[in-house]
Amino acid sequence: MGGNRGLLNVVDVEATCWEGKTPPGAVREIIEIGLTVVDLESGERGGKHRILVRPARSTVGEFCTELTGLTQDEVDTGVSFAEACRMLATEHQSGSRPWASWGDYDRKQFLSQCQATGTEYPFGHRHTNAKLVFSEAYELKRRQGMAGALHIAGLPLEGRHHRGEDDAWNIAALVLEIARRGAWRVTSTD
Repeated sequence: MGGNRGLLNVVDVEATCWEGKTPPGAVREIIEIGLTVVDLESGERGGKHRILVRPARSTVGEFCTELTGLTQDEVDTGVSFAEACRMLATEHQSGSRPWASWGDYDRKQFLSQCQATGTEYPFGHRHTNAKLVFSEAYELKRRQGMAGALHIAGLPLEGRHHRGEDDAWNIAALVLEIARRGAWRVTSTD
């Protein structure tokens, strides 16, 4: 994937989660960041990237492991949230490259966690809610989850759903499908 023009970071995070209410004293924290670089000019996806993040104020329980496949032992080998944000900035040019996620959850989780931890927000202001753009491109009345959108677009679900690196890869395929339809647009969060 040549140059930096036309490149887009597609990001998907997994966070600590519980069935029902959040346990007292626990907070939702990012435990995995999946990222796929999309070259909008060539129409290709770059490799899958994964950053495991060690939670500081919550733990990975049985429900979270069933959903994501991630265990507490596995995320304990991850980096701190602040280091993960630095890695996004240095290894993936997250501050200067536009980015997309499926819905607005990922962007809001980063904003919330950065504010709570005093960590510098790693992204620029050019974020696209791919779920919204997909709904517009396919003229859907109801927004679809990623798996439903793949089905509508006639694309396979590759890998494990609710695994950050696999979801980012699948969302990147949807972004490219939207772009092929001439409907992709980079928006701003300002």
